[in-house]
Amino acid sequence: MKAPVRNWSDLQAPSLDDVEILARDALARLPPEFLALCEGVTVHVEDFPDDDTLREMDCESEFDLLGLFRGIGLAQGGEAVTGQLHNRVWLYRRPLLDYWAEHEETLGHLVTHVLVHEIGHHMGLSDDDMAAIEAAADD
Repeated sequence: MKAPVRNWSDLQAPSLDDVEILARDALARLPPEFLALCEGVTVHVEDFPDDDTLREMDCESEFDLLGLFRGIGLAQGGEAVTGQLHNRVWLYRRPLLDYWAEHEETLGHLVTHVLVHEIGHHMGLSDDDMAAIEAAADD
């Protein structure tokens, strides 16, 4: 039996707010032990990385970066210094949507993946640890 065709005629691309909601939802589904590592981390959604970030990350295109962690993670000591900005994760909506359009995964899964990896690498987690965290969030 053929699956019914979804009517996309009146749908629009997810907005910045929509991606932020997906990110908040993804964070809420993460295991408590991972959430404890995220204390104080804020998530920001922008359409694209700014020019300074693109240069710093040596990107060839504004679509090269899906997300970025800025701050001092536990792997680097985790100690806040006066005048230092708090830990933040940036999600870049347009590169996320571009990636989503070219691959076979849900946007929610992609946002969860980028969040876990941006936070996880800076918290000193291995790829296996992050894969287990993502799997727990998907359950």
